[in-house]
Amino acid sequence: MKNSILLLDPEFDPNMAPQCNLLLRITNDSFSYAIVNQESRSLKAVFDEQACSDMLQTLQTKIKNDPYLKYPYKEVKIAVSTNNCITVPNELYNAKDLNAYTNFFSGDAGKTLHIKNNPAFDFTSIFNLEQKIEDELDLHFTLASKHEQSIALLNLADNVAEGLLFDFTAGSFTVVQVANNKLVFKNSFDIENAEEFNYYLLLLIKQLKLDLTQVPVFLCGIINEKDSNHTILQKYFKKLKFSLPRNEEIDCTILEDMPAYYYSTLLAIDLCV
Repeated sequence: MKNSILLLDPEFDPNMAPQCNLLLRITNDSFSYAIVNQESRSLKAVFDEQACSDMLQTLQTKIKNDPYLKYPYKEVKIAVSTNNCITVPNELYNAKDLNAYTNFFSGDAGKTLHIKNNPAFDFTSIFNLEQKIEDELDLHFTLASKHEQSIALLNLADNVAEGLLFDFTAGSFTVVQVANNKLVFKNSFDIENAEEFNYYLLLLIKQLKLDLTQVPVFLCGIINEKDSNHTILQKYFKKLKFSLPRNEEIDCTILEDMPAYYYSTLLAIDLCV
């Protein structure tokens, strides 16, 4: 399949699926999943497809044709990109007036309102998924827990006292800023090329008033040393790292020939509750 990769533990037995969690990550332009054995804390499979032009069609095709999405897993956790998401500090959150938040949602907002509290950063997310995506997920993953896609990067940011965290797909990036162990900023951007990334990066630098010589920058996802996005980051920042601290170690032997940071956020979905 074009733009896709599948890595498998040759000893993975589908009969062990009830001991495993299935993690799905759906962005605007990528679809990926991981299978993690909860007893051995080992990674059994990773699938990743980048540059997806029609996410609903990609989702439907994978669910129909991929046997690894059909096993009876212990838990299924799904992180999905959505434009309809509001992040509210807990001190301002009012559960009795949700309409005050959903009024900002666009016309493709689904019928189901998801509410997730983030105790680590003391906020509540209110979000809808695109209805057709939601319907497809509900049809095949009945008991799955659904989350807004940036939660995976926030799970990693929980171990960062200070810094910027970037997570890249082939055509987008998510960025989180943490200062004094508190969430300052998070957002996702679609980018067609390096010039667009440079444009958004300059906006972020100006908006967040960043000290370019001091702020640590952690990188994960589809980015490599000396590629165009990395070269741009090097122009501005002095402290770049191709790594993110993991909250809980997972045996990732099947990734030994791949940069581990490619799938940091995918695996971090396992930390969602």
